[in-house]
Amino acid sequence: MCGIVGVVGKPAKDIILSGLTNLEYRGYDSAGIYLNDLNGHEYLTKAVGRISNLKEKLTPDEEGLVGIGHTRWATHGKPTVDNAHPHFDETKRFYLVHNGVIENYAELKEKYLQGVKFHSDTDTEVVVQLIGKIARDKNLDGFSAFKEALKLVKGSYAFLLVDNTEPDHVFIAKNKSPMMLGIGDGFNIIASDAISVLDQTKTFVDLQDGDVGDITKDSYVIETIDGKKVDREPHVLNIDPNAASKGTYEFYMLKEIDEQPGVMRHISQDYLDDNNSTKVDPKIAAAVAESDRIYILAAGTSYRAGLVGKHLFEKYADIPVEVGLASEFGYHFPKLSKKPFFIFLTQSGETADSRVVLKQVNERHLPSLTMTNVEGSTLSREATYTMLLKAGPEIAVASTKAYTAQIAVQAVLAKAVGEKKNIQIAKDFDLKHQLALAAVGMQQLVDGKEKIDELAKKYLANTRNAFYIGRGIDYAVALEGALKLKEVSYIQTEGFAAAELKHGTIALIEKGTPVIALINDPATADLTRGNIREVESRGANVMVFAAKEFAQVGDDVVLPEIDYYLSPLLTIVPAQLLAYYASKNKGLDVDKPRNLAKSVTVE
Repeated sequence: MCGIVGVVGKPAKDIILSGLTNLEYRGYDSAGIYLNDLNGHEYLTKAVGRISNLKEKLTPDEEGLVGIGHTRWATHGKPTVDNAHPHFDETKRFYLVHNGVIENYAELKEKYLQGVKFHSDTDTEVVVQLIGKIARDKNLDGFSAFKEALKLVKGSYAFLLVDNTEPDHVFIAKNKSPMMLGIGDGFNIIASDAISVLDQTKTFVDLQDGDVGDITKDSYVIETIDGKKVDREPHVLNIDPNAASKGTYEFYMLKEIDEQPGVMRHISQDYLDDNNSTKVDPKIAAAVAESDRIYILAAGTSYRAGLVGKHLFEKYADIPVEVGLASEFGYHFPKLSKKPFFIFLTQSGETADSRVVLKQVNERHLPSLTMTNVEGSTLSREATYTMLLKAGPEIAVASTKAYTAQIAVQAVLAKAVGEKKNIQIAKDFDLKHQLALAAVGMQQLVDGKEKIDELAKKYLANTRNAFYIGRGIDYAVALEGALKLKEVSYIQTEGFAAAELKHGTIALIEKGTPVIALINDPATADLTRGNIREVESRGANVMVFAAKEFAQVGDDVVLPEIDYYLSPLLTIVPAQLLAYYASKNKGLDVDKPRNLAKSVTVE
């Protein structure tokens, strides 16, 4: 969730501040930085709120050739300066930043740290105090004390540790929380997300769970906690750092909504040939084709993309699909079919709840596929197969282009599996043409965004509640549209299968309640019109997003033509824009909604 950047061997302050700024999208409520100039001077600065507050507290004299920085999202203890990272031990020898959650921190504090004076309420300070005590009691160097402490720690972590008796080293450890090592010329860099430091290097070492490292300016040693050296070879990450820039946009969210037509074209070019045949690893298509049931596991927006994927796989691959919330599935593992295949949908590839499920899948030696936007991410490395979303960096907390990319890539795989099984409807499915229609239709919708702004001002400016309704595949989109609106505008919004309103929820409809109705389903278009009349008769303000073939005079958004099973690619665009403008018009920080983080790396 939070951000980490560490530097060894190069003026660190500006690199760390820039890197942390690039990680703001992950969500945070405080920030801090430790610097050491290797000449006996060290500086610790922390602030509540934005990184700009931290910058204001730093003086020009605070510089260092070694540094560690952190943005914190409060878990243990409120957002305060004392609770912000980096934390230090009792003698101020060790300084530590940490992403993750230490499960046994209370036990460690009670058993090993009686009488130690604490300055925070965090689980992280327990770890750095433990390191300091072990070093003192056993007269150990910093790296040895660090490894001894790690043997006692239970939980998820990405640790960066500086020992001011050896200030030209940064010690690192990883377990269940993302962290990468960046290789520079005469310096090395550590970050929780490569995107934060792409302006410094594109050469990275992927760290694995259980890795412990000793990093200097021109070398690195990776080993296990028990001291066994392991090889981690560098690789070049081909990501354009400018792709993560807002450019002329006020907010990333609008930029990423506008980028969706390009994402559709990119997916089409990479996954489909000119003859409309899929370019999918044959091993993936074969493995899915051999299954008797597909289990799609995800969280949040990705879960809602999976609900659309269910329709696609059952239609074109002729395989039953179960879609599950990873957070539930991981602790209530159901009875499986005889030949299951697991698909994990995740923008970041680091979602902790999904990883809990994947671990159990691997223990059962079952085949799995991760669809992710981040090459080399944890879920990508640990699954049997990977398909990349090709969406480019997504920075805004509210996912937009990753959602539509997940739907498009699921459509590609569904067609590939259908082709493998020689299903005629899959072979005839002109996905190349349909994704071209999606790109053109998306462009038409984003070009008409001013109308959506007007709808937001008219219907959402002063409301506390709203509803999305739809049937069939529109119900899946209604859930995602509701999520977008509630997460960025804080308007309590729920998505419903349209007919379910009259089974209780219609009691909440009163004069002025906004209801957004989605109409793409040929089987239920007329029935949804009846549901619209029901809520209108009770005073609701209804906005209608309807496919061209079902549109009527007075509908607010007429959606361009596209295959029904890909209609979510278009229907969601005005819903995304509606959420964006509802938030912007209220003066909120669209990209960083309160209490939310981009990459949820703790359970």
